[in-house]
Amino acid sequence: MPAMPHETDPAALEEVRAKVEKAYSAWRAYSNFTQEQVDAVVERAAAAGRQHARRLAELAVRETGYGNVEDKTGKNLLSAEWLPKKIQGMRTVGLLREVPGEGIVEYGVPLGVVAAIVPTTNPTSTVIFKALISLKAGNAVVFSPHPHAKGCTCETAELLHRAAVEAGAPEGVIQCLTQPTLESTQALMRHPRTAVILATGGSGMVRAAYSSGKPAFGVGPGNVPVLLDRSADVPEAVAKIVQGKSFDYGTVCSSEQSLVAEESLREPILAALGAARAHLCDERQREALTKLLITPAGTINAKCVGQPASRIAEMAGFQVPPDTPILAVEIQGVGRAHPLSAEKLSPVLALLFVSDFAAALDACEAVLRFGGLGHSAVIHARDEARIHEYARRMPAMRVMVNTPSPQGSVGITTNLFPSMTLGCGATGGNSTSDNVGPLHLINIKRLAYAVRRPEDAFQIPAAGPAHRTSAEIVDRFLASRHGTRTAEAVAECACNRSLTVAAPKRAVDPPQVTEPLPVAIVDFVCESDVRDALRDSRKIYIGPRSIVTPSARDLAGRHDILVLAQR
Repeated sequence: MPAMPHETDPAALEEVRAKVEKAYSAWRAYSNFTQEQVDAVVERAAAAGRQHARRLAELAVRETGYGNVEDKTGKNLLSAEWLPKKIQGMRTVGLLREVPGEGIVEYGVPLGVVAAIVPTTNPTSTVIFKALISLKAGNAVVFSPHPHAKGCTCETAELLHRAAVEAGAPEGVIQCLTQPTLESTQALMRHPRTAVILATGGSGMVRAAYSSGKPAFGVGPGNVPVLLDRSADVPEAVAKIVQGKSFDYGTVCSSEQSLVAEESLREPILAALGAARAHLCDERQREALTKLLITPAGTINAKCVGQPASRIAEMAGFQVPPDTPILAVEIQGVGRAHPLSAEKLSPVLALLFVSDFAAALDACEAVLRFGGLGHSAVIHARDEARIHEYARRMPAMRVMVNTPSPQGSVGITTNLFPSMTLGCGATGGNSTSDNVGPLHLINIKRLAYAVRRPEDAFQIPAAGPAHRTSAEIVDRFLASRHGTRTAEAVAECACNRSLTVAAPKRAVDPPQVTEPLPVAIVDFVCESDVRDALRDSRKIYIGPRSIVTPSARDLAGRHDILVLAQR
């Protein structure tokens, strides 16, 4: 994708300050809305998104050159129609719930101003999605569009803003930067009034969000493996894979990237791909695609993002029919030596055939670790044991079964939460593994009543042997030294900072002095004390209750340093 301009523009920075302040003022009023008022605002904005879904899709394709109108219309409707249905009745502000038996009452507390970063691949559907979940959570939102999609992004934001105001929302509750640069986006994320960041974009932008010092929901890149198991219906599975891979020309981050299957399925899979009008690339075409799609630095060629298969083939130097949905190219492994095993953001599908199911699991995991950790994975199978083994093994937060990947990941064909922001969890360096929604944009305040007295919560055990003083331990030991040392006495000595009572064996007992001595009897002797005595050519006088470390006793025994004196 094209990089965001990197330049200092005072006017752009001033726009950030002005629009964040305006959004903050609007939020101060909006934060007092009841749940019923909030829901009315959300529904009016969603209705505007539904009404203009196709027009906004046309604007996006015209401005960015990515994807196609039909599929972008579908994504707009996911956000404007399917999402509102899912969150209808969801409580987000004011009283959320009471648990009388536990003495807990929960209240939803809006966060404030949401900084929403919008990618060039999904510039209108992302705005609808982020605006609606922000409004549902009682927040205001300021959008930072990609410079190559600022026209359609700002148009979408203003359309929703007008609808929200018509429903009673304060003026300024939705704002959009018209002069986006890297510096202005960073200023938006770091502004003191910004409460939380919803970052969707390149890995650099997501890292910037997490390093801004603000709470952030950023999502990592997707490099989705799809395992086609021998228990699956191969023609049906391949048809779904082609449907997912071709959706909006591969611009969805959860699009299938590499199809992995056992070698025994090669011919059935290739036949099914042909039946689905996919083009099977030969060796020369594979090399041409590799050079075209992946730069020497390992990044995606922005000119290929979201282009139809026929256009990509033409750019690579060969021709395919105009209605070709995807290009399928066989690879021999995963990793830097096999560039097409990476995310491609285009209707190009890698094929990898392996020896058995175990090797297929290894390959799918390797694909995820090669740029897609935590995101999504797919399996087409009927064998439940293999489905669950795949789910347990894959380092992905969404593992979908028998569905096109993009449509499954965002909740169109599954019951996952409808979302355009798919968390990758700690595995992918993200703060959440969820499909992000309104409940991620609120805090929950809890009113907690006393239900027990402190003394009824738990019992503190009485002090046991471990709490005795050193002197008590020595007395106990000495009382037993003329008999058998009990395990308890030994354990207590060991607990006393790894020290041992001065009870040398008879062969090395220090000489005893029975007459009173004009010398000090020490209570503790360590190895350094013995070395000092050796250096000064003097004795160390100990009593029956003196403590001597094992190393001190051994060293003193060799040089006759210790003298046992009776008080």
